[in-house]
Amino acid sequence: MEFDFLPKLPKSNLDDRTFKDLVDECILRIPRYCPEWTNYNPGDPGITLVELFAWLTDQMLMRFNQVPRRNYVVFLEMLGVRLQAATPAQTELTFYLSAALPQTYQIPSGTEVATVRTETEEAIVFSTDQPLTIGKPRITQFLTAETAEPAPQFLRDRLTNLWTQQADGSWAGREQQIFEERPQPGNCFYLVLDPDSPIEGNVLALKLRGEAATSTGINPDHPPRRWEAWNGERWQPVLLQELDDSTRGFSFKDIGEPALNPVQEADVVLHLPLQFPASYFASYQGRWLRCVYTPPEGMQSGYNRSPQLVGFSIRAIGGTVIASQCTLIQDELLGQSEGTPGQTFQLQSQSILPRREGEHLLVIPPNGLPEVWQEVNDFADSGPQDHHYTLDSLTGELQFGPLIREPAQLREQVQFRARTQINGESALQVGNQAITVQLMERQYGAIPPRGAQLRMVAYRTGGGRKGNVQRGTLQIPKTAVPYVAHVTNHVPAHNGADAESLEDAVIRVPRLLRTRDRAVTPEDFETLALQAGAGAVARTCCPPRTEDMTPGAVDLLLVPQTNVEGIQRAEGIHPDRLTLTQPLKEQVLTYLDDRRLLGTQVRLKEPNYVGVAVQAEVGLDPEYNHPQAQQVILRSLQVALYRFLNPLTGGADRNGWNFGCPVYPSDIVNLFQQTVGVRFLGAILLFELHRQGDTWTRSLSSTGIVDPGPLGLICSWADNRLRSSHAISLIG
Repeated sequence: MEFDFLPKLPKSNLDDRTFKDLVDECILRIPRYCPEWTNYNPGDPGITLVELFAWLTDQMLMRFNQVPRRNYVVFLEMLGVRLQAATPAQTELTFYLSAALPQTYQIPSGTEVATVRTETEEAIVFSTDQPLTIGKPRITQFLTAETAEPAPQFLRDRLTNLWTQQADGSWAGREQQIFEERPQPGNCFYLVLDPDSPIEGNVLALKLRGEAATSTGINPDHPPRRWEAWNGERWQPVLLQELDDSTRGFSFKDIGEPALNPVQEADVVLHLPLQFPASYFASYQGRWLRCVYTPPEGMQSGYNRSPQLVGFSIRAIGGTVIASQCTLIQDELLGQSEGTPGQTFQLQSQSILPRREGEHLLVIPPNGLPEVWQEVNDFADSGPQDHHYTLDSLTGELQFGPLIREPAQLREQVQFRARTQINGESALQVGNQAITVQLMERQYGAIPPRGAQLRMVAYRTGGGRKGNVQRGTLQIPKTAVPYVAHVTNHVPAHNGADAESLEDAVIRVPRLLRTRDRAVTPEDFETLALQAGAGAVARTCCPPRTEDMTPGAVDLLLVPQTNVEGIQRAEGIHPDRLTLTQPLKEQVLTYLDDRRLLGTQVRLKEPNYVGVAVQAEVGLDPEYNHPQAQQVILRSLQVALYRFLNPLTGGADRNGWNFGCPVYPSDIVNLFQQTVGVRFLGAILLFELHRQGDTWTRSLSSTGIVDPGPLGLICSWADNRLRSSHAISLIG
């Protein structure tokens, strides 16, 4: 085993005495032990011997301070430190039904979906973390409002005495305007769904009926409206893409021949949020959907009159559920017990994920009933009758409790043997003493009887950065599910992390010992947040307190782990892939709640990501004045920029761009000068990319530098719409 990382660590200083300190200490002891010795001059032979032994002692202390590498690892094991296993990536899987079902339908937990297997890459399998229930939605209210408020209060009922509900649950009646007669920005209408129907995360098809090809004055390809759902905290967009709106913004354009059928119908496919609770607004209760009129500023492409509807209906055509990158292994036979303490067994798989309910060891004694054994972190509190075992999540090694003899017992055994040999005690006395020694042995945890069969009922294996797959790559069902036509992931997987290396553990342990599992100082919160993420959190920062902060509140900035393979493809890391997910927030907050001071409030936030685009002129050496060579150099420069300007692998030390650290043109000059073939550099311009709502804007830095602010992080990514990809002009 190689331990090349240990020389990089600060050397321990177990004894800081120097050669001079040792000589002085010996001279001070001379009057006490040798009062007749009065000559302390360097020429005295006695002083020469003191200096000789002081030099030998100094050499010994120097070697003593250099802790052997293997001993360092043993020290970590004695402290109970274990390498963290790989963290599985998570994503949202959307299942689409072949047809709407008459009853509520459930897709079970553990349903597996994989990527396409190729000749060079194995398929990556994801499993659903919980059951997916596809309900029977029902519209109970149709309401309109003049303005889109966060908590609507002034609503107008559009169903009572105007439309009637049919037997199939649809509503129909005379034509009604969904906005004002001359629509104004902010006009909206609400659809309130039955709160008793379990439709969280469902994919709904809202069938609208209206006049075909109505002249509303909009561009049907980019209609000025926004579909949203109330997730309990805010209004969340639910229209995944414009192609999901077959009504073309209520214009019903290109659907059918108006002369044959003036009333047409079309679907709007909406993806409901995973958190979709029933709420009260203006005396109405239910699950809320709304459509808001949002005309572009300064453009004349809005509705010149309100669209009209004559009816609508709704049905569930699928659903979305959280899935993790893992494979479920069931009923694995480990072998038979030998009945001896400290037995170990190896699972067929490694990188075992945290155990859930129903994932445990089953011991079947000979001619006995099966017994469920309990997993523990260690055997410190295990007695001889406790059915306990440990399982190393990284290696998959299962172990039973050892038989331990305390040092005092060993000393008594030595004394017993000495009395037997010297005093010649009788055999009866020897036997009694042997029984006493045997009783002093302590068994930590029970041992399965000899011949007992060991079965692991279930466990999950997986994890790693390879699970951070792109959107649309999970398409192959590994589990047969009736009524499901196809499945996909509309969002990329995130938070997958490889198993902890020994180097990372050695760096982590001093921080862990310093915090003592309590969050008091800012460094404590940063260390424990990394510990809570279990690999899903890449970086943390606890900014200093300011005067406007709430007393007792602690702000903690988190950068989640994500896939960095896009850097090699000259794509960078988009800030949307660094968004904190709600499960990750709950995981970190739950861990910190047990360790923070009473009265302290922890608030998890995202850094202020500031994008950087670089425009540079690069002169090449004459021998590289060839199109193929220029393309290679151009790509290497782009990859270097994406690697240098990002929160995970950026900066000079490649550990991520520092919080609040600006980008100077000299940084780009220093980076490009390291590339083979670059002869000189011309003008270098830096552009800032800032988020405004759901969009990003690009502007030339007036000062020549890009400053993200004290709580900001630099990032860069390829986006042709913003021209944010790095523009490099090569000069031969």
